[in-house]
Amino acid sequence: MKLTRKMVLSRAKASELHSVRKLNCWGSRLTDVSICREMPSLEVITLSVNSVSTLEPVSRCQQLSELYLRRNRIPSLAELYYLKGLPRLRVLWLAENPCCGSDPHLYRMTVLRNLPHLQKLDNQSRCPRRPDGGPSSPPPFPRVADPCGPGRCTPPPTMVSGESPQVCTPHFASNNVLTAILLLLRELDAEGLEAVHQTVVSRLQALHKQEPQEDVE
Repeated sequence: MKLTRKMVLSRAKASELHSVRKLNCWGSRLTDVSICREMPSLEVITLSVNSVSTLEPVSRCQQLSELYLRRNRIPSLAELYYLKGLPRLRVLWLAENPCCGSDPHLYRMTVLRNLPHLQKLDNQSRCPRRPDGGPSSPPPFPRVADPCGPGRCTPPPTMVSGESPQVCTPHFASNNVLTAILLLLRELDAEGLEAVHQTVVSRLQALHKQEPQEDVE
């Protein structure tokens, strides 16, 4: 279902799209929210429990501070590219999407590295609390460069009408982990990259040793 101008104005109790600041479309079976491109004043939008598959429509909402997208169909962490130009974004709820993969720590670290201004991700503060109740020192989450590199970025594909939605299969989850690793490699120095290289070589050697055994069985 496509989010229409009529639906937006009715729910936001507004007369014009450009004046809409808050919008709640929880559980509305939405697949297309492209109309968000026409809402530059939008500050808070709730799209949880829908079938949204891309973050591109909200990339023009420069005033956006809170984005709720739990339980949708965001396929890849590469979609974070569309949120990196939103300077006011402080709260993001992205849990229960295929892009989250099977490693919660890797997912969280990747999101926070790409969106350094976030204060809360998936209803959890960026800076955890110490047992005594005080804030602990936040882990280092430096800004990650454009994941595609300058001049090479191709926007992630959107779901075509009639196309089957992507599900979180083991192969799909593996692709998400690979995307996250490639993003994080940009943060390593020569020593760190050498450590990764040695680990990869050891892992490949171990896998090659297993192949003859599998063939015999």
